[in-house]
Amino acid sequence: MKRKGLSRYWLFQIVGWGLFALINIFFAVVFDQVTAKMIFRLVFFVEIGLLFSHLMRETIHRMSILLKSLQQQVIHFIMLTIVFATCVSLVQTFFEQTCGLRSMRAGEYAVFHRLFFYNFAPTTSALFIWSSIYFMYHYVMKSRKQQMDTLQLEALVKELELKTIKAHINPHFIFNALNSIRALIDENPKRARAAVTELSNILRSSLNAEKGETVSFKEELKIVKDYLALENMRFEDRLRVEYNVEEDTLNQQVPPMMLQTLVENAIKHGISKQVKGGVVKIMSDIRGNFHELSVQNTGHLNGGAHKGGFGLSSTQDRLSLLYGAKATFEIKQLNPSLVEAKVLIPVV
Repeated sequence: MKRKGLSRYWLFQIVGWGLFALINIFFAVVFDQVTAKMIFRLVFFVEIGLLFSHLMRETIHRMSILLKSLQQQVIHFIMLTIVFATCVSLVQTFFEQTCGLRSMRAGEYAVFHRLFFYNFAPTTSALFIWSSIYFMYHYVMKSRKQQMDTLQLEALVKELELKTIKAHINPHFIFNALNSIRALIDENPKRARAAVTELSNILRSSLNAEKGETVSFKEELKIVKDYLALENMRFEDRLRVEYNVEEDTLNQQVPPMMLQTLVENAIKHGISKQVKGGVVKIMSDIRGNFHELSVQNTGHLNGGAHKGGFGLSSTQDRLSLLYGAKATFEIKQLNPSLVEAKVLIPVV
């Protein structure tokens, strides 16, 4: 990584000072001022410009100026520009006066201090441009890195939150299912084997849920049917299930295990509380630009009993993480005996 940064830095150095030389030559040609002395001065200035700008860069790194506050960086850059412009002007003036390369008036060589101030202004301008470009480059790169770090951190937090939510599965359901299967082993071995398959499908789906943020509604519905088949062993005639699913919605993407969570909530807080049981209706349709998914069940909200617990809060959290404000979730009492949990997911 250091070699790449160094080679890029020297590429910028050579290109930058090369452009500076070309611009000076261009204007010298335009104003008919191209002489051997002028070219000699220019070559020497570019050489010491490369050298002192590199020394300036090393000073910036040694003083860790780029790690300071923005205000401190600006002050340090201005001070360094003046200091190094002074050094370059001194070297340039000494060289020019020694070699007799510049005079203030024709036939009269300038005295040292006059030639120094004559060189100081353009040298300061050149180094100020250099330091400004260097400062802006690192400021932009630092800002981009901070933005990338922030985005990566947000993505990591989002991923961890989703994994935490998706990793949850109600242990009571597993215990109930195993107890029901155990009761069926002697009574109905064939149904017991089918129940083991249904339970394994649900557990496999729960594990696979961590591999992706969404699954097709068709896959999700298949798992829910396995879940309801297991619950039917426990509730028998007390549980009735109705489906009203439009075929166009089967390929729509939904958060994994979300429908299972809504159905589980409907049975836990609705059907299980009713002496005579009740019905669970699963409906799926396209409404405008949204996939409308709802679960209705016999029961009562009882002041918000349906809304408690990890399951439904996790549903709201997952929708917010995946779709932001575009997706909505609500649970309400449709009529005195029917509760509805409804999710609207934007159609992709």
